[in-house]
Amino acid sequence: MFAFFLSSGLFLGWSLGANDASNVFGTAVGAKMIKFRTAAIYCSIFIILGAVISGAGASHTLGKLGSINALGGAFVVAFAAALSVYLMTLARFPVSTSQAIVGAIIGWNFFSGALTDVDSLTKIVSTWILCPVLSALFAIFFYKLIVFIIQSFKIHMFSLDRYTRNGLLLAGIFGSYSLGANNIANVMGVFIPVSPFSDISVFGLFNLSAAQQLFCFGGVAIAVGVLTYSKRVMATVGSGIMDLSPVAALVAVWSHSIVLFLFSSQGLEAFLRSHGLPAIPLVPVSSSQAIVGAVIGMGLLKGGKSINWRVVGGISSGWIITPVIAALISFVSLFFMQNVFIQETYKPVPYQITKEAALRIDKAGFSSKSLETLMDKKFESAIKMKKALSARISLTPKILDIVLSASRINEMEITMDKINSMDSDWISEEQKKAIEKLIGQKFMHQWQFVEALEASSPLWQSREDDKNLNRKFLYIYNLLKK
Repeated sequence: MFAFFLSSGLFLGWSLGANDASNVFGTAVGAKMIKFRTAAIYCSIFIILGAVISGAGASHTLGKLGSINALGGAFVVAFAAALSVYLMTLARFPVSTSQAIVGAIIGWNFFSGALTDVDSLTKIVSTWILCPVLSALFAIFFYKLIVFIIQSFKIHMFSLDRYTRNGLLLAGIFGSYSLGANNIANVMGVFIPVSPFSDISVFGLFNLSAAQQLFCFGGVAIAVGVLTYSKRVMATVGSGIMDLSPVAALVAVWSHSIVLFLFSSQGLEAFLRSHGLPAIPLVPVSSSQAIVGAVIGMGLLKGGKSINWRVVGGISSGWIITPVIAALISFVSLFFMQNVFIQETYKPVPYQITKEAALRIDKAGFSSKSLETLMDKKFESAIKMKKALSARISLTPKILDIVLSASRINEMEITMDKINSMDSDWISEEQKKAIEKLIGQKFMHQWQFVEALEASSPLWQSREDDKNLNRKFLYIYNLLKK
């Protein structure tokens, strides 16, 4: 059943490969510096590597936007995004897979009654503006730099051709890796909360997390899309917006690749934070917007007359239409999936301000006294809870987050059978023994279980940046929940 529902994610991966490979090698192929076959092979290999090795960073923000908790819902969301991207690919417009999946997730949120995380949505939408602007600025800088180097060192035409060809290949490889790392979250991110996989050890050499296993499947699907159907859109990006010289093609791919890398590198984020610098948000950005921004940046540098503004207008309208279409397809498809095909598209998540939740709210710095009239009332969804809160208090995003996170119900029961079913290669015997101390206990809220487990053993005392331990917590939640 999981394999069947995963097919929509694979379809989305195929659509992404068919559409977004143009952003990596389209300018090089359009400038006739690299053959399409060579570009497709290199692109496929390094997209898979980027997805598996570095794909986890951007998936976190996308997961906060909407945590899809049923396999049928994940199938529909991925299908809605894939279909909207495919329709735009038929029209030969390089659209944003990031915008498609965001639109589809918002459609699911409306259908299920879940709240859309405003902070995550704002962070993602802001990159839709920042991404092409940043890419255009990089392109202008690198184009001036390369022209200066060529003129200063008087590089011979044949040598320049060789350097440019090799540079395009290297930039395309880097861009393919960055594309896989940044955009695999769009393809497989919605399946992470419902994945049946657990972390595995490969010959004792390295571990593959459940997310990385999903990302590997998604990366292969993207690669198939590159090999089978990406040539059409490459023509639009490579020569449709404006005619590109080989040097301009190199600058466009390089600028695009840097932007994608900046928004997906966990190492860079950790480095900036460790030095007290503001970190770049790890979000899946639009590779289409990045490459188009780079091409337009160079066109503006030359006065803007060489830009085909009609094509740019068509591409821009696609960026606006895509998330709207994806949201509508998602909402309507969810209705049919649940009411016609009788498949579970979401699991209701109730909310209740229990005595324990009220104490946690107080500890977080907000007085729960103003919520006494709501005590012990159960609400079927986050939206209904928000409406009840809005009628009584002045809500800010911070207060809403405090109340909802404290009152969300995740009933769990600790039994020996469930503990014995845990993966012994991943959950150590010492960690299991700590969980055994809680046998027979029941928890209404997830945070109660976390606090009890942290108190039982230092092995379970979590840190926000300990991603391996956080994955283990998620694995145990899914195993122990009622």
